[in-house]
Parts: sequence; structure tokens; C-alpha cells
Amino acid sequence: MAGTKRRVWWGDYRTTEYATIDPEATIAVLPVAAIEQHGPHLPVSTDTSIMTGMLETVIARLPGDLDIRILPVQAVGKSNEHLHAPGTLTLPAATLIEAWTELGLSIARAGLRKLIVVNSHGGNEEIMGIITRELRVRAKMLAVKTSWQRFGRPAGMYTEIEDRQGIHGGDVETSLMLHFRPDLVDMAKADNFVSNVARAEKEFSLLRHTGTHAFAWIATDLNPNGVVGDASIATAEKGRLTANHQADGFISLVKDVRKAKLVDWLA
Repeated sequence: MAGTKRRVWWGDYRTTEYATIDPEATIAVLPVAAIEQHGPHLPVSTDTSIMTGMLETVIARLPGDLDIRILPVQAVGKSNEHLHAPGTLTLPAATLIEAWTELGLSIARAGLRKLIVVNSHGGNEEIMGIITRELRVRAKMLAVKTSWQRFGRPAGMYTEIEDRQGIHGGDVETSLMLHFRPDLVDMAKADNFVSNVARAEKEFSLLRHTGTHAFAWIATDLNPNGVVGDASIATAEKGRLTANHQADGFISLVKDVRKAKLVDWLA
């Protein structure tokens, strides 16, 4: 007989099982993603496919003593920077703030006080900051926000330019998709999509598309194709190693959140 499949998904638990939650030990995970254009070589599901693949990687590597409850992936995020491209789905920031805050409050009503919001789309970053603060104020939750890319990449795997500028549909995301969903990648259309960030670095001392002194942009401000980075050199092996690296980083964060005592860190 096959072994019992480990339960980590929120919906796989019975309502009576939530009555015995340990708020110090059980951690909710809210995955937020996007459906939006990723250039001529990747599907609009890229951010959601990467999220699904990353969660599966985490589950496969998760130590047995960690108790997480993963909510359904929120596939539609704030993607209005990609409205030029058919297939992009987006919701207003106010709608997402209300919806994701309400999900957090539902988590709190189930007895959980620790939450990690994990993201696979840059356009959701500001939303995460607002909802985690709201949940701290309204539900006294230890609410943490992070993104897969914040856990870095294996040293020396990607070029220095890619690390700084390849933020959308470049080597990193294409490699991850070649690992997770190669059937959806058209490498014949993958190219080196040069970013206008390089131009800004030459012309300005501080002004940038991203970083400390950033201006708001839409995808075509970065490159006419709406993607940036050298997708032509992507490989599935780089994607596999990147996924493992970031999954291990996420697991380290889960360990920290479990270790953090609510009484010690929340006034």
C-alpha cells in the first residue's frame, strides 16, 4: 500500500481539525501570482506556473516537523503594467487589498496567527505590504511578506546584468519554466530582450526604473516586447537548481516564523 500523502493544502483539512490548531506552530501560506504577458516565448500563466512549481518543490523538501497550510494560489494579481498585451488579466489594487485582507482575516478566525504571503509577480509587492500591515493591526497576526526571487539564486549561475535587469521573462523565469512547464515554452522565439534600465544607468545618477529612486513604469517602457533579460540562454537545469535554492530559502523562513514566539515579537 502506498504511503499516506502529506497534507499541506488548506482545503485538505476538515473543519473540526482547525479547532485544535497551535497558533505558534502552524503557519498559513498565501501564494499570490499573476496571469499576464511574458513576451513571445512564454505563456501568460508564467507567474502562476512558477508559483505552482515552487510550492511543489517546497512540499517535496519540507521537513516533517514543519506544519504549513497552503491556501489556493491567487492567480490574478495587479498587472495593469501589462495591459498593452492581450491575455493579461488584472484586478484593481483596492480590490486585491480587500480580498487578500479578508482571506487573512479568515485565516485568523480559523485559529492561525502566523502567515507568510509569498509572491511570484513584482506588481503585487505594494499590495503585500498593505495587507500584512492590516492583518497585524486588525488580527494581531505575525504576517510576513516575501517573494521567491528574494531568496536569491545559486552563485555565479546568471550574469551580473541578468541579476540586475532581467526582471521579467528573461533567463531566470525562462529557465524556471523550462524546468516546470517546458511544454509551454517556445525557445525559437526566446531572445536577448535588452532593458532600458541600462540606458537609465548611463544617463542618470539616481533615477531608475527599479530600486531606491524608481519611477512607475509599464512593461513596454523597459523593452518594446514587454520583457527584459536574455531568455535565449535559459536552460532547464538552471531552472531546477534555482528552484531548489529558493525553496530551501523559503523553508528557512518558515523555520524562523515557527521559532518566533507571538508574545515576544508582537506588542
